[in-house]
Amino acid sequence: MKFKYTYTLLTLIMVLYFVPAIAQTKQNTKKATTKPQAKKPAPKKAPAKQVVKTTTAPSKTEAQNLGDAASRVIRDTVKKGGTNANALDKNPGSLSEEIVVTTAYKPVLADAVKIRRNPELEDKIPFKAPLTYTALDKRLDKNEEIKQLNAMKMPAEKDSALMPDYIKAGLGNLKTTYGEAYITNGRDEALQTGGYIKHFAQAGTLYKQNESKDAIGVFGKSITDNNALSGRIDYSYNTNYFYGYNTSVPIPLNFNPGKQHFSTLGAEGEIAKNYKDVENDFTYALKLKGYTFSDAYHAKENNVVLSGFLNQTIKQFYAGVSASADLSTQNDSLYSYNNSILRVNPYLKFQGNNYKIDAGISLVDEFGFTSKFYIFPAAKAELQVIPKYVRLFVEAKGDVNKTSIRDFSLLNPFIGQNIAIKNSVDKLDISAGLKGTLAPGLSFKADIFRNSIGNMPLFVSNFTSTVNKFAVIYDGGSSRVNGLNGELDFKPADDLDIFGRVEFKNYQMATETQAWNLPKFKLTAGTAIQITDKIKITGSLLFRGATYSRDVDLSKGVVNISSFADLSGGVEYRINKRIFIFGKVNNILNTNNQTWLYYPDYGFNIFGGAGFSF
Repeated sequence: MKFKYTYTLLTLIMVLYFVPAIAQTKQNTKKATTKPQAKKPAPKKAPAKQVVKTTTAPSKTEAQNLGDAASRVIRDTVKKGGTNANALDKNPGSLSEEIVVTTAYKPVLADAVKIRRNPELEDKIPFKAPLTYTALDKRLDKNEEIKQLNAMKMPAEKDSALMPDYIKAGLGNLKTTYGEAYITNGRDEALQTGGYIKHFAQAGTLYKQNESKDAIGVFGKSITDNNALSGRIDYSYNTNYFYGYNTSVPIPLNFNPGKQHFSTLGAEGEIAKNYKDVENDFTYALKLKGYTFSDAYHAKENNVVLSGFLNQTIKQFYAGVSASADLSTQNDSLYSYNNSILRVNPYLKFQGNNYKIDAGISLVDEFGFTSKFYIFPAAKAELQVIPKYVRLFVEAKGDVNKTSIRDFSLLNPFIGQNIAIKNSVDKLDISAGLKGTLAPGLSFKADIFRNSIGNMPLFVSNFTSTVNKFAVIYDGGSSRVNGLNGELDFKPADDLDIFGRVEFKNYQMATETQAWNLPKFKLTAGTAIQITDKIKITGSLLFRGATYSRDVDLSKGVVNISSFADLSGGVEYRINKRIFIFGKVNNILNTNNQTWLYYPDYGFNIFGGAGFSF
């Protein structure tokens, strides 16, 4: 039975394979035998398809052998010679052209290609090695906080870039002469020596409105493994005239104001233990300084001060004592005094992350032409109210302020002879305030205070003829000064710095009606701007409130000295690393300032010059 089916299947395959082949062979043998005519230009061809060439039209029997394919014949006549192009239309039974028959492709079984795909019967399982986990011994860092930057070691500076020594010289419109020199031994971390010299002189528009300031000095510092030694010697000589006269009376024809000068020779030496970041460190320091002073009227003052401290650190505690012996002799034509003060200040200090407390007392023994003993508080506390930004501080202290002719001459160069000597006493100074940083580069300090002062010194006029020379009087009893201080410093970068200080004071005098020649309001401000590497600009502003002045015997009455503002500025331009030029302008507003009665300050003045660094 199986053999019968197999034979039938083979017969069917042979019929389907050979019948179409025989049909195609017969079709190829029926080509036209007539000679084709000359070809004419062919018309546009149809798209390329399966083409069968013949010379005669297919007969009826051949068309039937082709089956359904012959019924869908598409004829495409192409002219092959010089026959008429319309011959096919006129006589379709006799053709002399080549006829191309295009038929649709009908696949047969012989053209089929079988693609066999058998399923993959082999079972392959990939090998997976067993996993092993090991815990790492590593601390987990917190990423929500900003990490602290490690300190970067500063690169070594080139020796050629360091030029601390310089020489400057200049001239100005008010017969101004200016000179300055500063010289050191150069780079040496263990030894520093040097010297300086300064000169400044000018003359105003008033008669004998002249002044001159000269200074010279040398200094040195040596650093050993454990201690630092430093010292200096300097000398200054200042001159001026008593050009202030009573403007309410005519100036005499033979007016000749006296000339004043102040001469000071000073020296200082110090030894101190170097700071070391160790626990329970013991530190100490000892300083010896002194000066000799004289003026044009044979007033003399000699002073020697020996001071030092001992301090022992015990964890967060500091225990120590500081002491000083201030010895002075003061002489003038009417007196010769020994005015000395001995101070001892034992203290304890406690310091933590958010607080700092200084607790101590000050023992003061005044001896010489007067003898008194005082005990004053010496306490101070600070508390961090806003971490890293704002600190609250309070302070209570007291001291004896020794009267010094030299200090008076620095405040008022128009003092006369036989200045009264009487030490003032800060009985109790209390202050409280805030200080800290508001923003990067912006620091501040503000405090309110109340001071109780005994024998407050005051400058008053002392007319001799028409010349005004100042004397010193003292407010007897206890004077009180209440006020407010404020400081602000804005330095956002190294090339910009703006700073200022304001002072408000209210005086409650014991015996005097006014705080003579002491302003109730004072503002000082300044700025330094480094525009480029070669240009630097500086400026300063002083605003001083109104004051009251009177003479010794009240014969001239009370005089009101108006407030004033003094604006100054300076500029420096570096031509290269060594040569630079500079200029400075004082009293830009050209106001008639008057710090002391009948002594107007210099008007608008400008001076400038050049300098050399090496």
